[in-house]
Amino acid sequence: MRPAASTHNSQRATTFTMAHQLNIGQLQQLIGGTLTPDRNVSKAAEQQLQEAQRIPGYPLIVLQLVAANTTDVAVRQAAAVNFKNLVKKAWDEHHEDGNDGIAISLDDRNTIKSHLVQLMCTVPPMIQSQLSETISLIAAVDYPQQWTNLMPELVQQFNLTQPTILVGVLKTANSILKRFRYVTRSDELYTVIAYTLQNIQAPLLALFKALGQAVAAATQNDTQQLTTHMEALRLVCRIFYSLNYQDLPEFFEDHMKEWMDDFANYLTYHNAALVDTSEEDDPSPIDKLQVAIIKNVDLYADKDEEAFLVYLPQFTTLIWNLLLTTTAYPKHDELVTTSIRFLSGLVQKIMHKSLFAAPETLRQIVLNIVIPNLMFRESDEERFKGDPRDYMMTEIEGSDSESRRKCSQDLLRSMNRHFETETTQICQEHVGNMLAEYAKDPIGKWAAKDAAINLVMGVAIRKESASGVAELNNAVNIMEFFQTQIFPELQDMEHMRVPVVKATSIKFVSTFRNQFSREQHGLILPVLINHLGSPIVVVHTFAAYAIERILFTKEDVDGRKQPKIGGPELQPALQPLFKGLFALIDKSDANENDYVMKCVMRALVTLGPDVAPVTQVVIEKLTAALARVAKNPHNPQFNHCLFESIAVLIRSMCSNNPSATGSFEQLLFDPFTTILRMDIGEFTPYVIQILAQLLEYRPVGSGLGQSYSSLFEPILTPVLWEQKGNLPALTRLMQAYIKKAPADLIQYINQILGVFQKLLSVRSTETYAFDVLTSAVFYLPAEHMEPKIPTVFQILLVRLQASTTAPRYKRLISNFFALYVAKHSPKVYMDRLDAIQVGLGVTLLEQVWLPRLQTDPPSQHLEAKAQVVALSKLLCDYPPLLADSKGQQIWMVGIAATIRILTSDLFKTRAQEGEEESEALEIEYDSKFSLLKYASKPAEDYIPEHIDPVRLFVHSLHRLVSPQPGQLAPQLKANLEPQLFSGLETMFQNAGLQLV
Repeated sequence: MRPAASTHNSQRATTFTMAHQLNIGQLQQLIGGTLTPDRNVSKAAEQQLQEAQRIPGYPLIVLQLVAANTTDVAVRQAAAVNFKNLVKKAWDEHHEDGNDGIAISLDDRNTIKSHLVQLMCTVPPMIQSQLSETISLIAAVDYPQQWTNLMPELVQQFNLTQPTILVGVLKTANSILKRFRYVTRSDELYTVIAYTLQNIQAPLLALFKALGQAVAAATQNDTQQLTTHMEALRLVCRIFYSLNYQDLPEFFEDHMKEWMDDFANYLTYHNAALVDTSEEDDPSPIDKLQVAIIKNVDLYADKDEEAFLVYLPQFTTLIWNLLLTTTAYPKHDELVTTSIRFLSGLVQKIMHKSLFAAPETLRQIVLNIVIPNLMFRESDEERFKGDPRDYMMTEIEGSDSESRRKCSQDLLRSMNRHFETETTQICQEHVGNMLAEYAKDPIGKWAAKDAAINLVMGVAIRKESASGVAELNNAVNIMEFFQTQIFPELQDMEHMRVPVVKATSIKFVSTFRNQFSREQHGLILPVLINHLGSPIVVVHTFAAYAIERILFTKEDVDGRKQPKIGGPELQPALQPLFKGLFALIDKSDANENDYVMKCVMRALVTLGPDVAPVTQVVIEKLTAALARVAKNPHNPQFNHCLFESIAVLIRSMCSNNPSATGSFEQLLFDPFTTILRMDIGEFTPYVIQILAQLLEYRPVGSGLGQSYSSLFEPILTPVLWEQKGNLPALTRLMQAYIKKAPADLIQYINQILGVFQKLLSVRSTETYAFDVLTSAVFYLPAEHMEPKIPTVFQILLVRLQASTTAPRYKRLISNFFALYVAKHSPKVYMDRLDAIQVGLGVTLLEQVWLPRLQTDPPSQHLEAKAQVVALSKLLCDYPPLLADSKGQQIWMVGIAATIRILTSDLFKTRAQEGEEESEALEIEYDSKFSLLKYASKPAEDYIPEHIDPVRLFVHSLHRLVSPQPGQLAPQLKANLEPQLFSGLETMFQNAGLQLV
């Protein structure tokens, strides 16, 4: 069982001998080695560093190197990064994913915490930022209970003698206190906030005042000092935001005037020395401070605190005036969007309705705020032409970017809450004027139509969700606007004519895709396909995006969600669609457009088996694209959609025709083998998933074939299982091998169990260990596997002793034991455990298995099913359990646990499960492990012979209690909770049985 693990351990032992002799000089040399351009040298140094992290005292040696003034600053910075990553990995001892065997002793922890703040205050800025992040990571685990002096130490640095250090300390405090935002209220949270306030609230206000005085006293052209003070003020405001996020603290309410008066002053503050009039992109220190202040004001306005209402008119005027004085340059984007968000929050509240009720006020908002920020700017045009991806990121639906245009449209929506009629009328007047302006001079005034379309999109939408527009403003005739203003632009195939208007028109179609009928989509789709031929990147990208969203659109048909465009509807457009998409993918200058590749994927999903006529062409195009991007992968989302597309093709063609796997293997094994040989880390998990998918689809009885047979030994290599990003895919591939050709793997049982043991040894990989073990137990020949089980059980129990407080391990081991009982019998299971220690089976049931079901009940149906089947057998088919009073108590707890599972929603709602197909899931790259959704398989039912677990339990219990009428049934009624006993009676009644 041990070959794979023992080889690894012998390699580790050699490295550890070296690591135990590590001193600061050797560490400096190692870290320097990681910075060398020679990849072989740097890789070896990184590996040695990973091994050295496991020796006692390593963190302190790294920290000494960070503090060493005589060392090259690049090495010190790399050491600081190494230290930060070490803390991230190992500081939280109770993290479910474990710490990769790294242990930081209590003494080392205390030493680190006692010196870290002071060290941060003495190192260069680039190193300071790394230590600041490290303090935040430690604080997330230890503050305040195990680091009571952290906040006092930080507050002690709240002085202006060393402004740079002050900024570093404030950044650290800000990072720590962000934890108070966006989290659910709880007593524990409020206790931490109260403790923090006691330490920081008064010093923070004193510092805020002192900084204000320093700004007032500073020489007007002392740019460096003023910039540092402004940044310190900004950070104070961000800390203010965190401390006030949950509730308005009493101290801040008592001192509200002091804060608000200065906030108001800074919203009108101006200093020409801090404003670079030639700068268009980067905000000034004043802009950044004003953004932070407006966020604070918005937070208070949202709380509707009576004490703040007196200040609200003043701030509304100040922020309004600020909006009117900002430029259209990108440097003011955040200031503008934050200010508009503030106004949106006010105008949608009924209590502030009077502030905006005057018709002239509404007109001024639309004319002076909304329309100017909807207009296409020079900077937008530069991005449209020169950085189309960045442009798409701000314009695309659901983007996280807060663009001026998006915020302005949201402001219109807020105005419509209480002033829909008035706002709609005002907007329609402006839309009419802008369209008339465009009609007179389309080439010169195209920006007017672009703004008009965006104005319509802003005023027409009442509600929007991730699935698109859900509710419209009935006063806006969207379909008429589409017919007269949008469709003519889309029908114009002169690609270079007003391309921005074309792009916005396509965006209009994708935005209102839910409102178009199936027939309208049938007319729109060919036009959009034509725009895939546009040489303008934004236009053809928007076209691909719109097609993908339309294919993703669902409608209700007899209570079920069905695609508006299905395979039959898409079939006539299949040839021109793929021709247009692959023409873009094949372009060497634009062949990694993820929106285009996602459209390919969505089209393949929509077509399903109907893709058969073009399968050969599509797979050849995809493998050609794969060969290109494998040379230099740099767009993860494109790569993900590329592999998803391959997976969709395989699923569509092989799920009902397993013999088709041979063709895919011939086409894919060469490029896949090249990727594995070249060790292209980004692609390896994808390749392994698709290899597993193909292997699972291979025809029954076809064996492994030469390619898969030759691949099995390499996947047993220990180093392959050390790369965490590979583990989910490797585990699935291993399971596929075991299930598909168990007889061929008899000679590898020890190595397979060696992989299991290696995975089990690390907390973060223990889930995969149980996946491998379960497949081995269920599919490898029993005569070869069962002799290994006593050792397997011992390994599991040793790990259990080391994981007594780890809920996940208890869940995993109890689930495995349940499947083992279901496969074999309760007697075989109990005998296995009693052979290790007499009474161990009952002890585990009492102390581990049943308590786990109480605190961590099953969350998936198959898991619940396995538990019910196993408990039914243990409780009803294992007489020794009822032989004494202790066993009878355990029996009653087990019966209660089983009924609780059977009466849970997992068994009540089975009829509704599975209605939403996996296509409803969004597809996106994940840096940790990117699961290919279209290569995934349903959770495996290892005990399909047990179709009805409710029936099994009821009949098993009835068989047990019937020979003893009047004995066990009264005990059940007396000891079970009323709702559980009622549930049991209902199950018996439904089965036509009596509980006697």
